[in-house]
Amino acid sequence: MKLENPWKQNPWFESVAVAQERARKRLPQPVYGALVAGSERGQSVSDNEAAFAELGLAPVVAGQQAERDQATTLWGQEISQPVVISPTGVQAVHPDGEVAVARAASNRGTLTGLSNFASKSVEDVTATGARTMFQMYWTGERDVMLQRMQRAQDAGVVGLIATTDWSFSIGRDWGSPEIPEKVDLRTMVRFAPKVATKPRWLWTFGRTGTIPDLTAPNLAPPGEATGPTFFGAYYEWMTTQPPSWDDIAWMREQWQQISGGKPFVLKGVCRLDDALRAVDAGVSGISVSNHGGNNLDGTPAPIRVLAPIAERVGGDIEVVLDGGVRRGSDVVKALALGARAVLIGRAYLWGLAANGEEGVGNVLDILRMGVDSALRGMGLASIHELTPEHLIVPDGFHRTLGGPVPAPAPR
Repeated sequence: MKLENPWKQNPWFESVAVAQERARKRLPQPVYGALVAGSERGQSVSDNEAAFAELGLAPVVAGQQAERDQATTLWGQEISQPVVISPTGVQAVHPDGEVAVARAASNRGTLTGLSNFASKSVEDVTATGARTMFQMYWTGERDVMLQRMQRAQDAGVVGLIATTDWSFSIGRDWGSPEIPEKVDLRTMVRFAPKVATKPRWLWTFGRTGTIPDLTAPNLAPPGEATGPTFFGAYYEWMTTQPPSWDDIAWMREQWQQISGGKPFVLKGVCRLDDALRAVDAGVSGISVSNHGGNNLDGTPAPIRVLAPIAERVGGDIEVVLDGGVRRGSDVVKALALGARAVLIGRAYLWGLAANGEEGVGNVLDILRMGVDSALRGMGLASIHELTPEHLIVPDGFHRTLGGPVPAPAPR
């Protein structure tokens, strides 16, 4: 009979905070630094989490529901819980990267987002069976963008997410993590002292016979298997003229023609006037987001700007929130203020670093259990019963950016 070591660490973790701590211990310092870094002084990345703590919940002492439902629909897809994987760049914290994330999301009955800066191809991700929303930046010439849309459609994605808010602020007060352009022999020698202190992470790659991939295969030209490096992709973005609202409308129109009408979502909306312009541009939905605090520092947390936007455009398009979600009660607060669902980024990346596919699933399970607990505590049978009246909202919490604006034209 084999005896189990009672001191062995349980691979299951009970909170996103524990996943983050395990990721910190497991990853080389530059890699972990890339997962937590916000821009400039870190004001926005800090507020993304802190703002949720300012909101309270109103519990009941009797009449709690024995059965509680989290199922909903988003952008034409049925999902088992109101939590969706946000597209994030190169996920080389684990050799399976975005493929592991997609499998975990699919197994939990929800959607996965895939960045065109991802380390795995859209074909590899959709081959898992995961319902995938493909994300594109406004980069490259228009014919190149059309090629990328067509490739995503051919791979079987269920929708497109356009991200146009990226400003890539620089000068982090605590220093930016060093990210090599590619991993080759010279790079491995230079980073060896830092990597050698994390043998378990190194072994994760070693047993697969691979090294961290810092290329972007979804940006590869037709007929080529290897895409540019992350910095090559960044250069393409830097040399592309920023989009206008006419450009966004063009992108939406082209995707509608290529895909036959699949959803087109605009990510990074913080202003009410931008939300109204997005409706006018014909988008299917918007993601209220400040790029996880990795963008223009000083922008409010998405949860602070959500309610004014959702109240104005939520009847026309589906609104989601992306930024700062770490527990199920955060999900409930976002839904109560008008979000259809939430997207998570850092939370699942920490889970991926801590325990691969199982770690991502662990994070989704934590959020599901947290939502269920909050619903029970407030005596609700469904997430669809959530309203602002279920929250304790301090005076001055909400921020309306870009107002006042005129009433939308009749549709």
